Amino acid sequence: MNPYQPQSDAYDPGYGGQHAAQHAATGGQSQSAMEQVKQYTAAFEDVLDKLASPLKPHVPVIGRFLLVVTFLEDALRLLFQWNDQLNYLTYHRRIPQALVYTFLIYNVLAMLIGSFMAIAKKRTEIAVGALFSVVVLQAFAYGLATEWHFFLRNVSIIGGLLMLLSDSLSRRKTLFAGLPSINENDRSTYFQLAGRILLVFLFLSFILSDDLSLLRVISSLIGFIACVMVVVGFKAKWSASFLVIFLSIFNIVINNWWSFSDGHPQRDFVKYDFFQILSIVGGLLLLVNQGPGGLSVDEKKKQY
Repeated sequence: MNPYQPQSDAYDPGYGGQHAAQHAATGGQSQSAMEQVKQYTAAFEDVLDKLASPLKPHVPVIGRFLLVVTFLEDALRLLFQWNDQLNYLTYHRRIPQALVYTFLIYNVLAMLIGSFMAIAKKRTEIAVGALFSVVVLQAFAYGLATEWHFFLRNVSIIGGLLMLLSDSLSRRKTLFAGLPSINENDRSTYFQLAGRILLVFLFLSFILSDDLSLLRVISSLIGFIACVMVVVGFKAKWSASFLVIFLSIFNIVINNWWSFSDGHPQRDFVKYDFFQILSIVGGLLLLVNQGPGGLSVDEKKKQY
């Protein structure tokens, strides 16, 4: 008994029993409420599983294709606007013409070959390296490395490439009983963690946007909560699925480049944003397929 217990309680012979009974009842009610929440959550997840089951076998292919679609679109844009790109880089960016030719040829080949290799799961590490080099080289060549909107989106695309690399490493087999080596497992886990973190950088551009409308603020807040869940790996598959749906709707509503007429000054910019977000959606689909990896709350819950 607590020696500093109030006297009124000390003189009540039934106080201890009543207190224990109340505590047990309160604890039981809390535990019961938690169990109900868990049951509702499990039932909701089962429903989503059943709805998504027809798409599950195709998610990896769709994810890889969407991840590289911005590179495919950019390669075609460079080919169809070759003279415009050449003049811009030569006369406005003041890059030597011979270097510009090398830069453009490398970009087109790296994006086309790297994209098809990524989709086909052939030499994925080389494909990821080639596409990563394109992201970095274009940022500096076009002078956009310090433009925060462009920077945050590219960081998210790099996160998607890391998810692709992680998937390749986790599937690789070695001579030791056909199991991945410990070193490769570690690398895959760390790449998954880095990929999860970088993927959600896109939402920082939403949060830091000058648009302070109520709809924008609410959607940014909801997206931010889902992003935090993705980063820490708590219910990561479902939070990533939510972000896939959220970004898909946002992309169609906001980045509807097809509604602009040919030659409209904003058409190319909106189209570029549209395909970049598609690639980030592809990275999130890879996360849905793979799961968050070993360094996550979801994985730790399985262990304990």
